[in-house]
Amino acid sequence: MQWLIAALFLVPAADAPANWRRVERTERHMATDFTIVLYASEQTQGAAKPGSTPAPSAEQAFDAAFARIRTFDKVLSDYDEASELSRLSAASPTASPVRVSDELWHALERADALSRLSGGAFDVTVGPMTRLWRRSRRQRELPTAERLAAAREAVGYQQVRLHPQDKAVELLRPQMRLDMGGIGQGLAADEALAVLRKLGFPRALVNASGDIVAGEPPPDSPGWRVGIAPLDPSAAPSHFLHLARGAVSTSGDAFQFVEIAGQRYSHIVDPRTGLGVVDRSSVSVVARDGTTADALATALCVLGPTRGLELIDRLPDVAALYVQADPATGATRTRQSLRWARLAPAANAERPPSSQENMPAPNGSP
Repeated sequence: MQWLIAALFLVPAADAPANWRRVERTERHMATDFTIVLYASEQTQGAAKPGSTPAPSAEQAFDAAFARIRTFDKVLSDYDEASELSRLSAASPTASPVRVSDELWHALERADALSRLSGGAFDVTVGPMTRLWRRSRRQRELPTAERLAAAREAVGYQQVRLHPQDKAVELLRPQMRLDMGGIGQGLAADEALAVLRKLGFPRALVNASGDIVAGEPPPDSPGWRVGIAPLDPSAAPSHFLHLARGAVSTSGDAFQFVEIAGQRYSHIVDPRTGLGVVDRSSVSVVARDGTTADALATALCVLGPTRGLELIDRLPDVAALYVQADPATGATRTRQSLRWARLAPAANAERPPSSQENMPAPNGSP
């Protein structure tokens, strides 16, 4: 996603048991690196019985999973004017409901639900503001009041009308621009993991530049050990979790920010103002799936810790951790939701790994 920073570390496990083989592959999609790690059992990778279909190999599973990611990249990109998302945005206001692909419908349906859940802190229609803010970051000057007002007129998740019976969409205002930056990578990671499970590789993990979606844990381990990086990108992680059958996503401004007239602004846009969030912080969200974790991590950056944790504590099977820097002293403070300790148990937190043990994810795209 365009808004997500790489603030997670996948910590490699020890050597797998003899009957398991750990393999991984990295490819670049959605302007970032996707890394897939899986464990292949020798029993499932052996020769097929006479008359039966051979089990897919790990390489075939990688091919299929990355093909699914490429499909969503082509559908959801707001940088590509030829993508289905861009063509839908260019038709606003639509004269009648527009039928969309299954992939775009699924993304819009989830985005609508998460926009409503967060009260618009995550808003799939924020595109006019993100385009304006990208320009401001390049030029290092705030947008004019007139440009901000024009962008606000085209933003509002309530202006997207979904027609489930036809899988059709209406955009009700002129100049609307949909932006899947806060949800696309998590959704693509979910879809890739679903492909791996279907092909017989449930012990797998998909890492999309800090959006991490995990299936069954590695052999002889309670989960995939993941470290959450601190605000200082050069420091080692101090918070860890064991992740299995769930997802974690971190958003913040450790890598992507701009200073304008002495004020630090994040690359994450507040849909209420059209400007970058000003708190120096990061938010990590644990959820059942990457789509939810991805969108809520962005929303919580906008809401701030008080309102953000109130939201998270109302949701089942979701937890969040805030790491904030004091603007005066620079000292960091952490705040966590009620279920963080249960849903994100520590994994050897008393022993931070060395730099050789960490596998840092690459930065998110600007």
